[in-house]
Amino acid sequence: MKFHEMTWPLLRAVPRDKVVVVAPIAACEQHSLHLPTFTDTILVTGVAETLEKQLPQQVLLLPTLWFGASHHHLPFGATLSATVDLHVQMIREILLPLLEDGYLRFLVLNGHGGNIDTMKMALRGLQPSYRDRLMTASSYWDLAEAELAVLADGPRKVMGHACEFEASMVMALRPDLVRVDQIKNDIRPADPVLRGLYIAEDMKQSTTQGAVGYPELATAEKGRKMIDAAATRVGEVVQALLARALPPA
Repeated sequence: MKFHEMTWPLLRAVPRDKVVVVAPIAACEQHSLHLPTFTDTILVTGVAETLEKQLPQQVLLLPTLWFGASHHHLPFGATLSATVDLHVQMIREILLPLLEDGYLRFLVLNGHGGNIDTMKMALRGLQPSYRDRLMTASSYWDLAEAELAVLADGPRKVMGHACEFEASMVMALRPDLVRVDQIKNDIRPADPVLRGLYIAEDMKQSTTQGAVGYPELATAEKGRKMIDAAATRVGEVVQALLARALPPA
């Protein structure tokens, strides 16, 4: 079910205890030389809509929030960005009417790395007031990390930026927006001693052309498999959330 395509009587009839509200969030930011600024929004929407087709009665899909926390991309330009505090508030404001309307289970499905902290902060802020609800969040690539890794041909097996994963999926969904002649790998050797360490750098400081990974290995066929794999994995999570008991009030 797509929230934005339904009338209020249809939404009133949705059984609150039999659906997971899926709220996709993304961004509009530079994606190197070869991908459009709307990449994150295109991709998380593609995964979410594939999920909704797989589980139309278990998923209540919200429209994608395309405005993300992307200040670390601003040095490249070609980026629209909310501050961290504003983005936290935006996520809260989207979920609040649905919490008040009696929905019980929520999954914020993220498509942009800069939103990871904000979605967690938003749920942590809401949880004390709605202790009897199941509120969850994750990036689709984290949920499907193992499934996506086996589809990657390059040495990087986790999501980067404008990388083999993202370029492949945009090729599958919107090939008309990919500048194939501009695709170039953008690699920064990792220091194994610093594994697990967060370094506060913007993208201009950490990449050459605004990418991270091996987009030269991208193909549309691979991208379709990645989208399907991610949606199927998120579907497993949705079904597990429906089977999970609600937390005690």
